[in-house]
Amino acid sequence: MTALGSFLLGLLAIFGLPLFVVILAAALLGFYASDVPITVVAIEMYRIVETPMLLALPLFTFSGYLLAECGLSSRLVSLTDALLGWLPGGLALVAFVTCAFFTAFTGASGVTIVAIGALLYPALQEGGYSEKFSLGLVTTSGSLGLLLAPSLPLILYGVLVQQMNLSVTFSIQDLFIAGLLPALLMITLLTAFTLWVHRGKGSLIRQKTTISVRQALWAMRWEIPLPLVVLGGIYSGFFAVSEAAAITAAYVILVEVVIHREIKVNQLSGIARNAMTMVGGILLILSVSLAFTNFLIDAEIPQQLFQQVRLWISSPFTFLLLLNIILLMLGAILDIYSALIIMIPLIVPMAMQFGIHPVHLGIIFLANMQIGYFTPPVGMNLFIASYRFNKPIVELYRATWPFMIVLMIALLVITYVPIISLGFISS
Repeated sequence: MTALGSFLLGLLAIFGLPLFVVILAAALLGFYASDVPITVVAIEMYRIVETPMLLALPLFTFSGYLLAECGLSSRLVSLTDALLGWLPGGLALVAFVTCAFFTAFTGASGVTIVAIGALLYPALQEGGYSEKFSLGLVTTSGSLGLLLAPSLPLILYGVLVQQMNLSVTFSIQDLFIAGLLPALLMITLLTAFTLWVHRGKGSLIRQKTTISVRQALWAMRWEIPLPLVVLGGIYSGFFAVSEAAAITAAYVILVEVVIHREIKVNQLSGIARNAMTMVGGILLILSVSLAFTNFLIDAEIPQQLFQQVRLWISSPFTFLLLLNIILLMLGAILDIYSALIIMIPLIVPMAMQFGIHPVHLGIIFLANMQIGYFTPPVGMNLFIASYRFNKPIVELYRATWPFMIVLMIALLVITYVPIISLGFISS
């Protein structure tokens, strides 16, 4: 690829050329400059059809869109409140757990802030939390579920890396299992931070539940089997991920359309259209990225990049520190799917040269992106929360930075204690 060509592509990207066009043009230009027939691009793009995970992406996305349209958010808050709200700091724990679960299934932190945040923000203030603390808590909690199954970014990372034919193999189930303890660590540290901030104010942080556990369980009686069966099947290996996706979609339609009737039959086509529009964009970017990844590997770009990095960095410790800094900056300016597509082909081979397991790297990557959602100046969740709660963006900056520090501490632990991610996986 010529320097002039790279410059022109970068310029076009800055001026708004769609990402898939930039990636496809880079692949075509790279193969052409290497005297490789550009028909190889079409062959590489076709490889996505053979990807076993292809069915899981649209099915989980469709299920998430359905769940976002129904009354699940209020029932989920009520159930979590009934189970955990009586604890010291219980309402904050309700917020963390509810947002994590909702984001994992809907795949969108922005939806979580709009749907769950609208319920939790006033409840937190009524429970004795300050307006600033409540605002920061809801904004930062919106992305907590990215490490939990069936998170779409987690699946997409697995699909991308599995196409790279690495020496280390792993399954999507391994990624799902690897994300459990890091997500739990983040929730635990955030809850501990909440208790520390409100130390000596026990009456303010003890939520009085307004609904009994029995009532909340009865209201959620049809949704409760969904995570138990689907996630239990995935974590145990009883279901393939694509099978779990199909079961999830069928069950959500049954519950929300037939039983609860919160979604009308004539709404399904519109919801499916919106969901598949998103999926189509992801798959289009994914298909052209496979071609670009193949070019990078053939041209030995990751190896050359690794050699340059080794001139300045010799230890995995320093490499991971630099990687976290870069990913935090990228997470603040790119959406998570674009960041995955652009960075994974470059950093995964390089990280493996430093002895970093690709599953551990994936958890580090997504943990950074999770924080990037509310990293100033342009973290997406900051603007969504600003619009949803009608607050100045600068006020969101001030409200979220303490939570960001807590999550960065969790990120350092996840980064430098790999057993948290790798302790229970099979590979």
